[in-house]
Amino acid sequence: MMAADSAVSNGGENILTDSDDDILSPNDLSEVLAAGTKESHDKAENSPFVKDFLRGRIKRELFKLGTTALYYVYSAIEEEIEKVKDHAVFAPLYFPSELHRQEALAKDLAYLYGEDWESQISCSAATQPYVDRIHEVGRDDPVLLVAHAWTRYMGDLSGGQILKKVAQRALKLPPTGEGLNFYHFEGIHNPTAFKRLYRSRMNELEVDAETKDKLLDEANLAFKFNLDVFTELQEIGKDIEEEVQDIGPHAHGDMGGDISKCPYYAAKMAVSGNTTYACNFAKTLLRHSTVQVILATWVAAVAGLVAWYLM
Repeated sequence: MMAADSAVSNGGENILTDSDDDILSPNDLSEVLAAGTKESHDKAENSPFVKDFLRGRIKRELFKLGTTALYYVYSAIEEEIEKVKDHAVFAPLYFPSELHRQEALAKDLAYLYGEDWESQISCSAATQPYVDRIHEVGRDDPVLLVAHAWTRYMGDLSGGQILKKVAQRALKLPPTGEGLNFYHFEGIHNPTAFKRLYRSRMNELEVDAETKDKLLDEANLAFKFNLDVFTELQEIGKDIEEEVQDIGPHAHGDMGGDISKCPYYAAKMAVSGNTTYACNFAKTLLRHSTVQVILATWVAAVAGLVAWYLM
């Protein structure tokens, strides 16, 4: 298979992605879902568990439980996807070698729990309704799997690398990636190009307005399920005696409900070419003392070089 920054494979077909035009309409499915889930996305990103995670205040036991929850969720999603991979609506979004996470999560659990990990884990009370819903829509209305795939896979591609680095530092995990396979999409070498392809495939799906509304409702429900899992983990964490270290400033700071103030969201949008978010990202960086010191040092060095040159 060719690298994703030049091509990705889907059903044996190679599709160049770098040249794809990214002309979007508010009525495109990807835009309907993005706009319609903004509030849900904001709630999830501002949950106490996610805020603590992004600060590096993550307990190893909670990380293990979170990885377990993801294993059950992705096992359900990918089991149902396999059943509908030839469905007219889902087939264009079938990218098993690029996206599927069950195998990667199994490797992570084997590292975190040991070889007998399967006997040590169980589906939590908050995770089970999420898993049940995925199986329900797979059985009764498989088109709605598009909402679950979009919510999980695109979210992991967008923020996964940040979470990977935070977890690696906070939990002192090996730099070789053990325990963090979930965040490594080895079949995708250019996440931006792949997300553009995935989004274009979504927008080409033949779905009517009523189906779009149902997909939006399902995507918001998926966010709620994720928030329920975060809340459960936060509550469990209160009873775990384990020292954690704050490795940096608040990842989101005081956003006041404005997702555009999130530095990671701004970074993502800046990379995509949005100049407004590029400015927000730069402003966010400049508010941190470490960045200010680095910038001041760099300016002083340049000034010294100029002075030396003019002597």
